[in-house]
Amino acid sequence: FARGIALAQENCERVEIPYEGSHISGLLVRAAGVEGPTPLLVQVNGLDSTKEMKYRVGLPAWLAKRGVSSLVIDQPGSGEALRLQGLTARYDCEHWASRVVDWLEARSDVDPKRIGLEGVSLGGYYCPRAVAFEPRFACGVAWGANHDWRDVQKKRLQKEGNFPVPHYWAHVRWVWGARDQDDFMRIAEQVHLDGILDRIKVPFLVTHGEKDSQIPLHWAERTYEQLVNSPKRELKIFTEREGGAQHASFDNSINAGHYIADWVAETLGGRVA
Repeated sequence: FARGIALAQENCERVEIPYEGSHISGLLVRAAGVEGPTPLLVQVNGLDSTKEMKYRVGLPAWLAKRGVSSLVIDQPGSGEALRLQGLTARYDCEHWASRVVDWLEARSDVDPKRIGLEGVSLGGYYCPRAVAFEPRFACGVAWGANHDWRDVQKKRLQKEGNFPVPHYWAHVRWVWGARDQDDFMRIAEQVHLDGILDRIKVPFLVTHGEKDSQIPLHWAERTYEQLVNSPKRELKIFTEREGGAQHASFDNSINAGHYIADWVAETLGGRVA
């Protein structure tokens, strides 16, 4: 990936953010045609994605054209953080999200009052949780809601036992640093948003696919319903006719991604048509 970025001379710079005696790696994409401090959207992974995958989906490029910079990171439990630094996932994701904001606030090319956060798939849990407990975020976007991941795990265990997909349980235990299955289920008990979202007092966009077979639509509706103190909350459900109806709109990322880019640009003061 790094070799390809260098050869193509793309608008993408690798950065490392100090964290817990190690670092969180990221890809910084700068807003196009903007001088001085810019708005920026931090973007985080789901259970299985990496910053390189999220970069290639296209949201950072679409935001850059709208005057918004991006920082796509491998948060603990994903990408390099898990595989190279040994940083496992944690339910209290505001712990690492706040360190990212600290790092961004020290940069002269970022407007500290216009830093947003987006998360895809399991990031649909991380993002609302982090925005709830880190008030410096100016907005949030859940690209696929994930209101109650503990419920998803319980139902998966009841329905599919040890074989939901190959090595699933071994994989999630590795991601979360669990000793065994019982330890993992204890950790999963914390991964939900009930009793948290009323802390969010900034604009928030929830998107979800109508036909999402991993996270039922009602969890997106629950997230939206509990954003009672957000001054600008929106629930966008992508239908089969529109495209983007599957999990995190992976069947039509362009459709959903441009919708999110427009909303973020409007909310953070970027360029809009």
